[in-house]
Order: sequence, then C-alpha cells, then structure tokens
Amino acid sequence: MGGKIGYALRETLGNLRRNLLLTTASMLTVAVSLALVGSAFLLHYGVGNATQRWQGGIEFEVFLKADVTPAQSDRVGRLLVDNADVSRVTFVNQDEQYELFKIMFADRPEYLREVTAEVLPPSYRVEPAVADADVIRALGERFEQEPGVEEVAFAEETVRRLLQVSSITQRVIVGIAVVLFFAASLLIFNTIRMAIFARRREIEVMKLVGATNWFIRVPFMIEGLVQGLAGAGIAFGVVYLARNAAQDAIQTVPLFEGFVVLSSQVATTGIFTLVLGALIGTIGAGVAVTRFLDV
Repeated sequence: MGGKIGYALRETLGNLRRNLLLTTASMLTVAVSLALVGSAFLLHYGVGNATQRWQGGIEFEVFLKADVTPAQSDRVGRLLVDNADVSRVTFVNQDEQYELFKIMFADRPEYLREVTAEVLPPSYRVEPAVADADVIRALGERFEQEPGVEEVAFAEETVRRLLQVSSITQRVIVGIAVVLFFAASLLIFNTIRMAIFARRREIEVMKLVGATNWFIRVPFMIEGLVQGLAGAGIAFGVVYLARNAAQDAIQTVPLFEGFVVLSSQVATTGIFTLVLGALIGTIGAGVAVTRFLDV
C-alpha cells in the first residue's frame, strides 16, 4: 500500500513539473471562474441580509410597541388576516427580531452589546394581495392608529431596485463563471491528456505487465485534484481579501445601505469553493484518463 501511494505521489509531482505552463494556466482559470462564483454567492448573501425583511413579496411591516398587550397584538393580527387586500401575514416575535438585528448590525459590535431582544418590538410582516402602491400604502397607514402599534414601515423603491440590480448582476456573474468553469475543465482535461500522451509507451508497458487501469489513473486524478484545489484556494483568498474592501466601499452607496456579509457566510462560501475546485479537477482528470485508457 505504501509503495502504491509513494508511486502515485511521485508521478503526480513529475507530471506537474513536466506540464508546468498548462498546469499554471489550468489553476488560474479555475481560480478566476471560482472567484466569480464566490463573488456571486457573497453578493447573494449580502443582498439577502440587507433586504431579509422585504423578501417574499413583503411590502410593509407593522411594528408593535415593546409593551404591547396580547389582546392588542391579537387584534392587529386578526384585522390583517381578515382584510381582503392582504395575502399573507407573518408574526415576528422579539427573539426573531433580535436574530435579524444581529445580522443587520454584524459590523457594529457596540450596538450588539447594548441591545437585547426585550427592547425590540415584535411585528407583523404583510404581503398584500394587490400590486397598487397607493392601495398598499393606504392599507398600511390604516394600522398606524391601532392601539399597540408603534409604526408601519414600507418597502421603499430602493429596496426593490436593490433586489432587481442584484438579481441581474448575479445572473451575469454566474453566466461568465460557467463559461470560465467550462474552459477550466477543458484545460485540466487537455493537461492530463498531454501528460498521458508523453508517457504513452510507459503506460503500454505497465498494462502489458498487469497494471490495472486504476493504478495508472490515480496519479493523474491526484494531479487534477491538486490543480483544482490550488485554483480554488487562490479564488477563496481573492474573494476573502476583496470582501472587506468591497463591503466598506459600497456602504457609502445609498442603494447598498445595510449590505453586510457575515464571517460564517464567507466560510461557507470558501468551503463550497474548495469542494467545487476539487470536484472539477478530479472529475476532469478522471474523464480524460478513462477516455485515453479505453482506446
């Protein structure tokens, strides 16, 4: 077993040295494509955090007073549910408001130290059954005078534009990433094929003396794995470093006010990027070797 592992590692390092230029090109292409994929994920997370309360068709939110009585809260909820212009009503309690608060102000630790769930108001998030903006505003303002209601907040036009802009941007980024992803797969595929072609006589001899296809295939798959992981590692590093700079820069743009990406979301994106890089490298190399060995 130790001899086989040693052989696979030696062959992998030898192949990488022999095809240094193509290997570098493959890793860089993987890095660029996965950096775009990672950027699209972080953009999705950031916009989702900034507009979390307005997603799913929510057009206004009725905030109750922190000391609202159960009877007052039930009355507001019942009036909303019974209204013919309301499609869906979701009650958000103080604990849920606090979880949202922690996301929205993740970069403001001084706020998180001072605010507790008890001081945040519960609310009703409302999805209207109509699309007319004037009807929606009139519907929301009707509840501002109800006992126990603190205020009614409406989804502004900037929120709608942010969701629209982010959706278009994510589609463009993912489209470019898919093209580069395909190019990276072809480069890895071609790199492995060239490595096999350069050693075709040696491989023929190995097969004549009884070497299995997997014995020959594994070093090339490790080579693809190394290329994929290296490219993914570069991509993650670029995305990680660019995240803070981009996040601080767009905070001054009114359209992206409240845009924040949590460290846990960056870590999730990094893991996904590494797994994707490993898969594209290993599968691309495996397909290339299999096709050659079957000839």
